Amino acid sequence: MKYLGIITRREYLNKIRNRSFVIMTFVSPLIVVIFALVIGFLTNVNNKSKAKDIVIVDESGLYTNTFENTETIQYEYLSNVSLKDAKAEVLAKSKYGLLYIPDNGNQNIAFYSEESPSLSLTSELTNAMERTLFQHNLTKKGIDKKEIDAAKTHISIQMENFTGEKTSELDNVMKITIGGIAGYLIFMFIIIYGNMIMRSVIEEKTNRIVEIIISSVKPFELMLGKILGTSLAGLTQFAIWIVIGGVLLALAPSFFEVNTSAQAVQGASNVSEINNIVAALYHFPFAETFVVFLLFFIGGYLLYSSLYAMIGAMVDNETDTQQFLMPILLPLILAFYVGMFSVIEEPHGTISVVFSYIPLTSPVVMLMRIPFGVAWWEVLISLVILYLTFFAVIKLASKIYRIGILMYGKKASYREVWKWLKMK
Repeated sequence: MKYLGIITRREYLNKIRNRSFVIMTFVSPLIVVIFALVIGFLTNVNNKSKAKDIVIVDESGLYTNTFENTETIQYEYLSNVSLKDAKAEVLAKSKYGLLYIPDNGNQNIAFYSEESPSLSLTSELTNAMERTLFQHNLTKKGIDKKEIDAAKTHISIQMENFTGEKTSELDNVMKITIGGIAGYLIFMFIIIYGNMIMRSVIEEKTNRIVEIIISSVKPFELMLGKILGTSLAGLTQFAIWIVIGGVLLALAPSFFEVNTSAQAVQGASNVSEINNIVAALYHFPFAETFVVFLLFFIGGYLLYSSLYAMIGAMVDNETDTQQFLMPILLPLILAFYVGMFSVIEEPHGTISVVFSYIPLTSPVVMLMRIPFGVAWWEVLISLVILYLTFFAVIKLASKIYRIGILMYGKKASYREVWKWLKMK
C-alpha cells in the first residue's frame, strides 16, 4: 500500500484541475438558482397571460355575491338570458367559459369552454359554490354560521415519550425533511461520482495508460486510490456548493426585497410558528445525525464505487456498461423509494427495518430512519453489515479489476466474469 497515497493524490488533483470540473463546481449552483427563478417567472407570466373571462348564468340566484374577480379571472354575470343565448354571447365575444347554474342551485351545474379547464380553476369554482351553499343551508334552517364558527375548537395533541421528552407535529415534519435530504444526497452522490470513477477507469483502459501503471502498482491499490481520490474531489465540490448555496441564501432577501425585520415577523403573526420551528431545530439531534450520516455515507459510497470501478474494468467503452449498471442501480433506486414511502409512513415498520439492514439499501434507508430515533444497536448492526459487505465486494471487485483492466477487444458477459472470479 505504499503507492496508495500517491495514486489518491494524483486522482484527486486530476479531477479538481479538470476544466469541466471547475466550471461545474462554481456554475452549477448559479444554474440551479437561475433555473428556479426562470421557472417562477415563466409560471407567473403564464398565469397572467392566460387571464380568463368567465360568464356566469345563475338561475337560482344563490351565487350572486360568490365569485370575486382576481388577477387571472374576471367574472361577468348575465341575467334573464337563456343558456342558448349565453353560449352564443360567450362564443361571439371570445370569452374563456360559461358557468351555468340551474334553478335548483346544486345539481346539473355545467361549465362550457373551448378547452378543458385546469384543476385549479374547477377546484376554485366548486369550493366557492360549496361555501355559499353551506351558508345558505344553515340560514334556511335558522342556524347562524358565526355561532358554528365560534364553537369550532382547534385541538393540538402534545406528543411525549415515557422519559418526558416532548415532541410535536413540526418535529416529525423536520425529521422527514432532514432524513429525506440526507438520503437523497447519498443517492445522487453515489450516481454522480460512481459514474466518474467508472469513466476514469474506462479512459485509462482505452488509452493503454493502465498497462504502464499496473507494472509498478498492484491493481487493488490502483482501484482503491481511484475511489478515494474521486471521493475527496466529490467532497470538495460538495463543500464548495454548500458555501455558495449559503451565500446565495443569505443574499436572497436583499435581491428580492424581503423584509426580515423582527417587526415584520411579528406583524405577520407568525411568532409562535417561528418559535416552534426554532424549538424543533433545537431538539433535533444534528450531531448524532451528522456522525451517522458520515459513517453510512463513506460505507455506501465505497461499496458502490468499488462496483462502478469493477464495471469500468470489464468494458471497453461506456455504451457497454448498461447491462452491468442496471443490477447495481436497481437496489439504489429501490432504497430511495422505500425511504420516501415506507420510512415516512412507518419508520419502524417491517419493510423499513429490513431494508435498513440490507447493505445495498441501508445507506439511504437507515439515514432516513435515523431522525425518528433508532436504537444504537440497530445502527451498529447495519454499519457492521455494510462495511463487511464492502470488504467482501472490494475483494471480488479487485479480482475482476485485476483481470478485466488488461482485457481488450472482447466484450465481457456475466459468464465471462464468472470465469474471472474462479481464476486464482
